[in-house]
Amino acid sequence: MSSSTRRLIGLDPGLRFLGWGVVDMSGTKLKHIANGSVRSDAKLSLAERLLQLEQGLSKVFDHYQPDFAAVEQTFVNLDGAATLKLGQARAVCLLEPARRGLSVAEYAPNFIKRSVTGAGHADKNQINAMVSMLLPQAEIHDEHAADALAIAITLAHAGDFGGKMQAAIARADAKGAAL
Repeated sequence: MSSSTRRLIGLDPGLRFLGWGVVDMSGTKLKHIANGSVRSDAKLSLAERLLQLEQGLSKVFDHYQPDFAAVEQTFVNLDGAATLKLGQARAVCLLEPARRGLSVAEYAPNFIKRSVTGAGHADKNQINAMVSMLLPQAEIHDEHAADALAIAITLAHAGDFGGKMQAAIARADAKGAAL
């Protein structure tokens, strides 16, 4: 990997299946590296399932050594218990890259859809078709991996890799504090 190439990982949180997708970005070009899902055993306790997800994701990070990470944001739905479990799986997705000193971007589902397809309310088939078009060499493991690749593509399109956005926010905050 050249010094101008950035390795990006997209993470699609889920308690049963945690999707991941890795791409390399050189300038505006994307290259598929790998994708897959980490599965947890529904017969185990919640704590054991979260441990399975963490251990599996740790192996992915060890093997692919991403430079930047992005995770899909989740919204509260009518099933509070399911939302809490999803939130805990999402915490695993946030913790693993943070533990490795990586910044973690978070994107809303509609933003991801708009970034990949141009439409904020695209369906799964449209997302999969665009991911396949943008990464033609990819053999997509499953729908969770496809979503994770869409998240990685969104990071490539919207990521603040040079820290310019954070610097601008810090300057604006300093100006506001001075007033």
